[in-house]
Amino acid sequence: MINLKKHSFIGLILWTLCIFSASCVNSKKIVYFNNIQDTTLKGTDPHIESAIQKNDLLSITVSSLNPQASSIFNLSVQTGTAPTLSTMPATAGANGAVMPTGTAQTLGYLVAGDGTIKFPVLGTIHAEGLTKKQLEKLLADSLTSQKLLVDPIVNVRFLNFRVTVLGEVARPTTINVGNEKISILEALGLAGDLTIYGKRENVLLIREEGESKVIRRIDLNSEKILSSPYYYLKTNDIVYVEPNKSKIASTSRTQQLLPIILSALSFVAIIVTYTLKH
Repeated sequence: MINLKKHSFIGLILWTLCIFSASCVNSKKIVYFNNIQDTTLKGTDPHIESAIQKNDLLSITVSSLNPQASSIFNLSVQTGTAPTLSTMPATAGANGAVMPTGTAQTLGYLVAGDGTIKFPVLGTIHAEGLTKKQLEKLLADSLTSQKLLVDPIVNVRFLNFRVTVLGEVARPTTINVGNEKISILEALGLAGDLTIYGKRENVLLIREEGESKVIRRIDLNSEKILSSPYYYLKTNDIVYVEPNKSKIASTSRTQQLLPIILSALSFVAIIVTYTLKH
């Protein structure tokens, strides 16, 4: 009876080891840039600006030699419940990427459904499709031509520049980016990096451009990503990391084998109980 008990436990241990070994992941598939050599690559332009879109929230500040005349074009800071980037405490990330934690609110200009904003004195201004620099020039020229200010300086920023990382990462999250510049690697790092089950060779990027959605597959195992136009993310980009076959197989295997394992454990418990009684 003692040998029967011992052999049952040994068999159960061996069976469990076989199950776990079958779900091992190829180490080459979980290492970034595993084939890259020492080299110098031509990088992508980090200053490519996103076009302003509907529902964007813009911070617009105007300054000139006459601060009093400029003040009517600047919205004030208020206390509220909606978080923004420029006035609240934040957790800093790579290259200025931040995640807001406070409650102070800076009022901004919301781009309406028709692509316009309502600007003091100037009235309705069409902003959709313009870059920040183009809108800055448009407003400065309008203020000058209407003789409202002399040599005005206009600064436009996105208050809603954010990217979302989902799927097989440690901490799926939405990241607010204070300096409006973040690479896909930085975004993944702020999300806790990919798990060992994430498909590094097939990361999905979803990007809104006007009325269209651009979908691209990115291979993090290839050096081409470093010079790709999708290396730097734009506002409202979504990065989705798919689970690999090992994760899917292990999940499916667990669901299938769990009843069997529980039955086996019950059987072993019965044997042990019987052995101890006799």
